[in-house]
Amino acid sequence: MSIERRTRRSILAVDAGLAANFVLAALKTGFGVVGHSPALLADGINSTSDVAYGIVVRIFMRLSNKPADDRHPYGHSQMESIAAVVVGAFVITTAVAIFWNSISTVYDLWTGNEVSHGATLAALYVALFTVLLKSCLAVWTFRIGRQTRNLAVVAYARDHRNDVFSALAVTLGIYFGRVEFPWVDPMAGALVSLVILHTGIEILRDASSDLMDSVPGGDLSRRMTQLIGAVPGVEQIEQIRAHRFGVYLIANVTIGVEGAQSVAEGDKIATRVERTLLDNIEFMRWVHVHFHPSGSNEADLELDGPIRSSKRGRLSSFP
Repeated sequence: MSIERRTRRSILAVDAGLAANFVLAALKTGFGVVGHSPALLADGINSTSDVAYGIVVRIFMRLSNKPADDRHPYGHSQMESIAAVVVGAFVITTAVAIFWNSISTVYDLWTGNEVSHGATLAALYVALFTVLLKSCLAVWTFRIGRQTRNLAVVAYARDHRNDVFSALAVTLGIYFGRVEFPWVDPMAGALVSLVILHTGIEILRDASSDLMDSVPGGDLSRRMTQLIGAVPGVEQIEQIRAHRFGVYLIANVTIGVEGAQSVAEGDKIATRVERTLLDNIEFMRWVHVHFHPSGSNEADLELDGPIRSSKRGRLSSFP
């Protein structure tokens, strides 16, 4: 997928979610008030917060597409991970607020401090419409997130999925509230808030991993080792390091080559390693290769001798 197409699809997913949340926020808040449904009103407030952080994500997505400059030679793609952190923080905050409000409502109902006469049928229809719309959005946004490998889009999809659970709880609560079981509404909301909390923690964990350079993972490391080991002239793979800038990968590799070769021959091997990784690892944009005689540590080489080593990099289409 080209960089331009990836950007367009990512922004489309965020814009579609933002528009849906705006419509749902108005519907749920309005019908929550006139339909006498505290659960639907609370879900409407949740959608309003979705609109707020959707705007924040949209801004970060736009910033992430800025080209590289002197201060940011690898571009601004890490803004996507920062946007995911923002989403995760909003999700966790929403989960805590829903849980606290739900438990408080259950207590008031049991102690008789609050009386519920059930919501209107219109409120039930709005809740069912929310389930349908958010289910479709979650599936579609997850697909785009997997295709683009954009953490912010994946986080947005997870939030859509959370909204499905939340709307289901509201639907059940409204239904049972209409048949004289009002405590089911807030209790279901409390259980759903725990699911939402778990998702928020997952979003923060994934985004923080990228920001803390916790790659390559096991699969990527094995793949890179396999590719480098197949390059003619590579006798030893001493170190592989990689980190992300948004979706893009930057690799630092240390290899051992035959010590009797000239520096020019070693440089050719290093070039083959670079080309192999750039051609076979998706979103690999920079490869930095260091080589020296196999079987020896660089620190043990005599400083007045002909150290056959090279530190060089190759850039490929970095935005």
